[in-house]
Amino acid sequence: MSTKIEFDNLLDKLKSERDEIMLKLHLASMEAKEEFEEAEKNWNSIKIKASEIADDSKETSEEFIAKAKIIGEELKETYSRISKRLSE
Repeated sequence: MSTKIEFDNLLDKLKSERDEIMLKLHLASMEAKEEFEEAEKNWNSIKIKASEIADDSKETSEEFIAKAKIIGEELKETYSRISKRLSE
């Protein structure tokens, strides 16, 4: 599986989980809302990185891609924590 496809799959999963959380946030505690607001900063960052990786005219290093994946994994963990909190 190519790095671009792998990254696109990660981005799709993150978007889906993000959308689900946004639907449930109106019922959430203030703590979950604050954590989600912090996660939004990482969401915006990963969207920018994804567009740069997808842009064939820009050369992206393996280090850049690795950092983007780390942000994605951190975001995935944050979304998971928030989702658990919302389902309690």
